[in-house]
This record gives sequence, C-alpha cells and structure tokens, in this order.
Amino acid sequence: MDNTAIGSFDGLDLLASSVLVFDGQGCIRYANAAAEDLFKTSLKSLINQKLTDLFINGEELQNLFEQALQYQFSDKRQDFVLERVGFEPLQVHTTFTVLDNPITPVLIEMRENVKQIKQDREDRMLDHSQANKELIRNLAHEIKNPLGGIRGAAQLLELELPERDAKELREYTQVIIKEADRLQTLVDRLLAPHRYPHIVSDVNIHEVCERVRSLIMAEFPRGLTIQRDYDLSIPDFRGDLEQLIQSVLNIAHNAAQALSERIEQGDAELIFKTRILRQVTVAKVRYRLALDLHIIDNGPGIPSDIVDRIFFPLVSGRDGGSGLGLTLAQTFVQQHLGVIECESRPGYTDFRVLIPLP
Repeated sequence: MDNTAIGSFDGLDLLASSVLVFDGQGCIRYANAAAEDLFKTSLKSLINQKLTDLFINGEELQNLFEQALQYQFSDKRQDFVLERVGFEPLQVHTTFTVLDNPITPVLIEMRENVKQIKQDREDRMLDHSQANKELIRNLAHEIKNPLGGIRGAAQLLELELPERDAKELREYTQVIIKEADRLQTLVDRLLAPHRYPHIVSDVNIHEVCERVRSLIMAEFPRGLTIQRDYDLSIPDFRGDLEQLIQSVLNIAHNAAQALSERIEQGDAELIFKTRILRQVTVAKVRYRLALDLHIIDNGPGIPSDIVDRIFFPLVSGRDGGSGLGLTLAQTFVQQHLGVIECESRPGYTDFRVLIPLP
C-alpha cells in the first residue's frame, strides 16, 4: 500500500459525506472518517476490500466502477440500497467521480438518503398504525361483552355469600369487580377515537398550546419551565379542537412525567415551538403548507429498544404507564391528515406534530 497516495486524501476527513478512493483493480486505497462511521468499521478493515466484498449486492456498484475506469463518464449519480451481512440495509445517494490519477483513478462519495429513509419509516409507521387500530378495535369489542358478564356474575355471587363468611369472601368478589371496571376503562379508552364524531371548528394552534401549558403548570407548579417559541403568523385551520388539545396534552404530560428527576432538581424544561413548513409530504401526499409543532424536553430520552414502537398500543417507557396516550395522540393527529414523529436521545426528546394547512 502506497502511504504517500493515501496521505494525499487526508483533507477529505473534513467532509460530512463518506468518501472511498479505489485503485485500478477496484480495491479501496482510502476511506475518510465519515466512511468509517457509515460502514461501522475501521480504515484498516476497509483498505484493499472491493465493492463486492463490502456489499452483498455490490455487483451494480462494481459495474459502474468499471464504466468509470473506461472513461464512459466523468461523474455519475445514483441511489442504491446496499445490503451488508449483519447490518441494516444502507440507503445511499452515490456519486462516482473519475480522477486524473493512474494510481487511484476512481472516487465514490456516499450520502445516506435521509429523505428516503424518513419516507420509508413514515410508511411503515402508517401501515403498522392502521393494522394496530383494526386489531385493537376488534379485540376491544371481543373483550367488552365478557367483561360485563364477569362483573355481573361477581355482583350476584356477592349477594349469595353466607352471612358468616360474607365479610371475608367479599374481598375476593370486590377484586373481581374492581379489575373488571379497570379493564372496562381500558377498553373504553381503546375505543374512544372511533366512538365520537369529529367536531370541526376553526383551530388556533397557539390556543391549543396555551391550554396544555396551563394544565401542565397546574400539575407541576415547581421545578418545571415551559418555554414558548411561537410563529404567530400561522393561520387558523379547520380541525377538532378537543382532539388536538388531548393529543398535545398526552405528549406534554408524558414528557413532564419523564422529567421527574429534573423537576426535583429544578432544571426541567419543556419547549413548545411552532413553525410553518412549505412543500412537505405527509402520509405520501404533498402539501403546500403544514403546521410544524415541536414539543421538546430535556429528560432522559426514550429507551432505544422501544423508540420505534412508542406509538404502538400498550407500549410504555415508564412503570405504571398504560401505553395508550401516544397511541391516541397519533390517532387524533392522523384524523387531521397529519402525523407525529419522534427523535430522542439522552437529554433531548422532540415530538414533532405535522398537520397540513389550507
């Protein structure tokens, strides 16, 4: 390996995109730091590998490399989904560039196709959401009728208890009744989004945020600061005010509960931020304008093992949570043709509500 040739590319380490430089035999002679991060391996491991060694489906990349060697183009751009053993597929936008260098004649630049990744993630979320809604609705209806029978039977049994054993045995019948009531409440919450009509009126998103802010501050009067960063030019839009208040409240309340340790320390923070997005795609439909509402907290973050499932029914990141608050929030926002997205890491969690505007 010619270290002089390698050293001549050191300036590429400053680039955010991944860069691979190849010799005439198709072996990697240089990879920048971004490439090491993208492929989750070291420069030492990448050196002398070929495209067909790196990727299961590297033949198409190899064909383009050979075309570049033959000067069939000076540069070429193309999107790929690159498959690797033991890793998630990589969606990348690639640029092949022919270099005026006989030792290292070809450079490939790769950038993760963030837009496509986001679209695929949104598509999966919508598909899962629809399937979950149907499953939960059907399951809730199946549970509802037997619950009524169990509760009624426990009440009748309580009336028939012998007087001498009534007090002791009533504890057991009361457990049955109370648990049946608890499950009934859970079922009612599962069915709530489908039970009530959509009440449409003019909605001001800042009125929604202020209502939620007052409710959260009433419950957490000390140790929590709620910052407001509003774009007051956002117009009113047609929607269900109560549903949107409930959606934002569910998100903000979850955040406040996750901030319990910081509230005790006195440095807990929530941020309500509103903006307008232009030319945005939501649920595969392109809109000229959309509301972009962020609810941001400085809490511990959502556990990595559930962050992709946080909107699924009965998935909760805290002990004692029902796992329905975010599911209901997502359902209500989807009824406004919108979507809720989430980005989370320790010290920063951002729930983003996108709703199309007229």
